[in-house]
Amino acid sequence: MGSKRDSDIQKKPKTGFSRRGFMRGVGLGGGAIGTALLEKEAVAAPPPAAAASGPGEVPISLWVNGKEHKLNVEPRVTLLDALRDHLSYTGAKRVCDRGTCGACTVILDGKAVYACSVLAIDAQGRKIQTVEGLSQGSELHPVMKAFVHHDAQQCGFCTPGFVVAAKAFLDEHPNPSDDQVRDGLGGNLCRCGTYVGIRQAVLEAAKGMRG
Repeated sequence: MGSKRDSDIQKKPKTGFSRRGFMRGVGLGGGAIGTALLEKEAVAAPPPAAAASGPGEVPISLWVNGKEHKLNVEPRVTLLDALRDHLSYTGAKRVCDRGTCGACTVILDGKAVYACSVLAIDAQGRKIQTVEGLSQGSELHPVMKAFVHHDAQQCGFCTPGFVVAAKAFLDEHPNPSDDQVRDGLGGNLCRCGTYVGIRQAVLEAAKGMRG
């Protein structure tokens, strides 16, 4: 019996296909493909390196209230610090320094933003307006007049940010409702709680700006 089985096995024709050969072929093929890809990547030109600034001071130019200011700051300096410490625009206040309270609000290209959350180097070439730039000489902006009329401040620390935010809001919503004012100034906080007076002031300023 044993010899018959041996002879049958020996006589069985070879198919030319084996699992070992298949795996060996896949390995060689995969290696060839991988090598080709690596060679292609090696030939491809490397991406251009991004221009780096700093860590020391770099020259920048800021347009604030219609005037160009040239200054040297480290790239990490925020717009708030550049305005206050380098250009003496102290209307924007540092309070939370977390982009939450709105006391540092300025207008950047027509939009109200937190100056503590914008890098000065990224504000180049953009129009910056602070509370100092709202009045025309001794003539107060309508928002400022309305804040005085409605006594919309107590300690006054948050007031510049509210005035600037209100101006930017009214530029986009010239005829707002009380609810729209409430939502539109939701990014500014008043620790003294003068929200009623602030909303009344903004509604009055809207009429003054339209007139």
